[in-house]
Amino acid sequence: MSNIIKIAYFQQDIVWENSGQNLEKIDNVLHMIEDGTNLLILPEMFHAGFTMQPEKVSEGMSGKIVKWMKSSAIKHNIAIIGSAIIDEDGSYRNRLIIAKPSGEIEFYDKRHLFSIGGENEKYTQGKNKLINEVDGCRILPLICYDLRFPVWSRFRDDYDILIYIANWPESRREVWKTLLRARAIENQCYVIGVNRVGNDNQNSYIGDSMVIDAKGDIISSAKENREELVIVDINLDRLSAFRKKFPVWKDADNFKIK
Repeated sequence: MSNIIKIAYFQQDIVWENSGQNLEKIDNVLHMIEDGTNLLILPEMFHAGFTMQPEKVSEGMSGKIVKWMKSSAIKHNIAIIGSAIIDEDGSYRNRLIIAKPSGEIEFYDKRHLFSIGGENEKYTQGKNKLINEVDGCRILPLICYDLRFPVWSRFRDDYDILIYIANWPESRREVWKTLLRARAIENQCYVIGVNRVGNDNQNSYIGDSMVIDAKGDIISSAKENREELVIVDINLDRLSAFRKKFPVWKDADNFKIK
């Protein structure tokens, strides 16, 4: 039998700076996910939108957002990934959180902060990547602007799926689609890009959430400009066979990041 992981991703229309309404919306989505799904992926800042007023919606790691992620993962027996605005040690973090059905919590703080939009003035930069396992599948989850910096995602025979969660505006949609395919091809991995739809106080978002295989082919996508839950099966045996047949990754440069 093939080694399959079933992944759900939610192309969400985020309610601006309203954690309560966004969590309620995702609660309804969780009831729609079929049994046996291993992972649900939510967009960047799924509870508030890409706000530069973190003081209005931030919480600590013991706040209701992380508690909700943990309890939902346990209740629905599914790992959940999304980023939240976390207040820690007197500074704000754009923090990607993985909540697992076991109750375990892991996190990654966004490394590449979008200075053009002032994110670096409001949030503290992360330093370390997080490679984690979900039901035996190795994943590297990153956030939005990280997509533009390929060295940070360089494959070293250490993950199978590269995930980008985002609030990526419609005005740069072709960049989003092009770079997602590039990351899949150069790293010989599956890439999942989960973006939002709708509008905030600055930008419109069309979505373009998708799953791309190691050859750069789109194998799953959400409908344009529509809030939608999509579930896809990812074949890890097929990925392994391709990497063995065409092991380009072995010839990659050994970049070192300080």
